[in-house]
Amino acid sequence: MTAPRAHRCRPSPSLSRGAEHDSPTGRPWAGESAQTAPVASAVAPAAPLPVSAARVLRVVVPAQPSRASGVRRMVAEQLSYLRLPDEQLDNAVLATDELFANAVRHGSPDAGDMVTVSVECTDHEVRVTVADHSPDLPRHRTADDADESGRGLAIVAALVDDWGIAPSDPGETGKRVWFSLEIQGAS
Repeated sequence: MTAPRAHRCRPSPSLSRGAEHDSPTGRPWAGESAQTAPVASAVAPAAPLPVSAARVLRVVVPAQPSRASGVRRMVAEQLSYLRLPDEQLDNAVLATDELFANAVRHGSPDAGDMVTVSVECTDHEVRVTVADHSPDLPRHRTADDADESGRGLAIVAALVDDWGIAPSDPGETGKRVWFSLEIQGAS
């Protein structure tokens, strides 16, 4: 684990300016070449597969706690194509889970609210963004030992290389909370 980082309240620079792929289905990117095909889980590659251009997966999910396992599975499946080291893959999935849980609990006051989860990948970086409809910014809390919540952002900060908060997309309400991981072993 890395040391906690201070949160950055600044725009999330998109990794995907000019990205050629955006899959709203939660399925692998269509048209990928054989070099980015999934590998058997028994094989432990030495380095991640190169990504020829930024890849973006964006899904919109009902803001319900029961959807968290599907979000975790979707992120793990998408990042498995990059052949990330197990620890990095686990960190990305856990950090995504924390951001999704926060968006559901604190950022989705209405029963019909939706949360948007985006996964952007380049040769050198993975960025996950979770957007909700509440303009209220997340706050770092110091949880007591007996507290059952209040550690989500501290967990995210400990697992990722960078994270921050960005305003919602133009014309929308809410915010985006994102994190990024540098791909280990990327050249």
